[in-house]
Amino acid sequence: MCPAASPKVALLIKLHPFTARACPHQAHLRIMETTDLHMHVYPYDYYSDRPVDTVGLARTATIIEAFRAEAANSILVDNGDFLQGNPMGDYIAYERGMREGDVHPVIAAMNAVGFDAATLGNHEFDYGLDFLGKSLSGAAFPIVCANVTRKSATKPTRDQTYVAPYAILNRTVAMGDGTEHSIRIGLIGFVPPQVMTWNRRHLEGKLEARDIVEAAEAWVPQMLEEGCDLIVALSHSGIAEATRTEMMENASVPLAEVTGIDALMTGHSHLVFPSPTFADHPAVDAEAGTIHGKPAVMGGFWGSHMGLVDLLLERDGGTWRVVTAQSEARPISKRDRNRSVIPLVGDHGDVLDAVRQQHEETLVYVRRAVGKTATPLHSYFALVTGDPSVQLVLDAQRWYVAQMLAGTEYEGLPLLSAAAPFKAGGRAGPEHYTDVPSGDLAIKHVADLYLYPNMIRAVKVTGAQLRDWLERSAGLFNRITPGSHDAPMHDPAFASYNFDVIDGVRYRIDLSRPSRFGVQGEVLNPASRRIVDLEYLGRPVTDAMHFIVATNSFRAAGGGAFHGAFDGTIVLDAPDTNRDAIVRYIAEKGAIALAPKDTWGFRPMPGTTVTFRTGPRAAKHARDIADVAIEEIGLDEDGFALYRMTL
Repeated sequence: MCPAASPKVALLIKLHPFTARACPHQAHLRIMETTDLHMHVYPYDYYSDRPVDTVGLARTATIIEAFRAEAANSILVDNGDFLQGNPMGDYIAYERGMREGDVHPVIAAMNAVGFDAATLGNHEFDYGLDFLGKSLSGAAFPIVCANVTRKSATKPTRDQTYVAPYAILNRTVAMGDGTEHSIRIGLIGFVPPQVMTWNRRHLEGKLEARDIVEAAEAWVPQMLEEGCDLIVALSHSGIAEATRTEMMENASVPLAEVTGIDALMTGHSHLVFPSPTFADHPAVDAEAGTIHGKPAVMGGFWGSHMGLVDLLLERDGGTWRVVTAQSEARPISKRDRNRSVIPLVGDHGDVLDAVRQQHEETLVYVRRAVGKTATPLHSYFALVTGDPSVQLVLDAQRWYVAQMLAGTEYEGLPLLSAAAPFKAGGRAGPEHYTDVPSGDLAIKHVADLYLYPNMIRAVKVTGAQLRDWLERSAGLFNRITPGSHDAPMHDPAFASYNFDVIDGVRYRIDLSRPSRFGVQGEVLNPASRRIVDLEYLGRPVTDAMHFIVATNSFRAAGGGAFHGAFDGTIVLDAPDTNRDAIVRYIAEKGAIALAPKDTWGFRPMPGTTVTFRTGPRAAKHARDIADVAIEEIGLDEDGFALYRMTL
């Protein structure tokens, strides 16, 4: 054990134990991570048009300064998905644009904080390669990604990857005795290869994606040959299965097995690690914060947490090794006993100043009225019954596609519309719901109804494909035993954006039957059918019937693993976003009034009750939900309102 820091030093600042107790031949290196910022620089919710205390790089930056002061040596990295995710991102991409020489606001904010490196996330590609290139050009730090290459790069080299596969930081670190030594820190980045599906319209024919682990096995040895003393993986990929399979989306666990990688920054899943969420994952120590024994972290999303990996390094001759490590994710806010949000840090003025002009311009942009609604548009009950916020999207898509297909061979086919609730609580918390009052409809409300910059698509499917589409959506629900009381209704692992409602047909869901598909779209029970009484214009839908379905580019390209419905079925590749279609629909109608539709529901189960979670503000709309029997129970420990529903 080496001696502790002198009392004089200890009184000046609260040092991390690794810094305070490092031996003469040891050094403490702190690696700080943000991930999945999604354009959340200001602590502001542009959808509800109000400040919030749970998000924002401006808040995270405040604790970054404190974390730097605790450690003798530190670096700061971002783990991707910084360029898209709120109306400021859309305003810059679609309204203002990026001229040569412009610095994108999130890049300006990251420059102000002093990032040392970042990797690309899948959403960086959402606005196309031209916009991405202009946006990245303003970064004062390297941006890396090892598994996205130029088209037909059979054996990728550094000039064939879209951005540099890795960066090497030549740093001088302070040792335990105050002396300094040089160290070469390698940072290598990865993105889910599914980006080629999710952003096919931008990337097809231009880029290719490799398997994450395969790319690591190709590049890490080269980094070692170039003299890296320490290699950190910036893995914009979640912590999931331990068994390696080809082209995994969430590959951080097998990635940790790659020889030469010393620590992992993870993301993409919008979760926190270390945390009990990962307690049952093979090869993962959810308490110590390790994957296959290597330190790892995931810092939440939208700036909600600061991920920290503290390494105690030891220098022996000319080589370095990790002696011990600690991982944690520190939040910028917490909830008190009454479930109210308590901020733990204030704003960082330099970060606010870096994007103040764009913030003000975004406020003008989102407050622009495009029409009126006589009906409150909310998503509080979107997972239990027909929903006005989803219905507006369904109506706008059908209206748009009908015009685009007029006069074509597809005009006479039955036209349906598919959409899902994007804001339905879940991991984002009890405030993450659409809640638009009756009155003026502004662009901020449209962005709230439809979070993603997807493009309009229409697909031609059979009745069999349509049924499987709905079966995949019905995987949201747990299997319910008839006669049971207050069983949880929803599978929390199922993303609400995969719960497609298809308007134009009528159907019921039998919750007594097991789900045909798993959370990831895998076939679990091939003989099971939850979708019953599927009808079109009052007649049963047969497997051989054909339909046109208005949807979005993510779904039409296979996003969400909806079986069999999208392989070569696209009949309309529209030039407009789904949001554009909604804005045009509202503007043409002037005023809209949405009446409830009996599109979907549940097969009755006498004597059976279930429970579901929603936002506390749902209470003001509960009396309007006439087609299902619900009653509020109270708040749960996470601040959600708990309701009972009689089946």
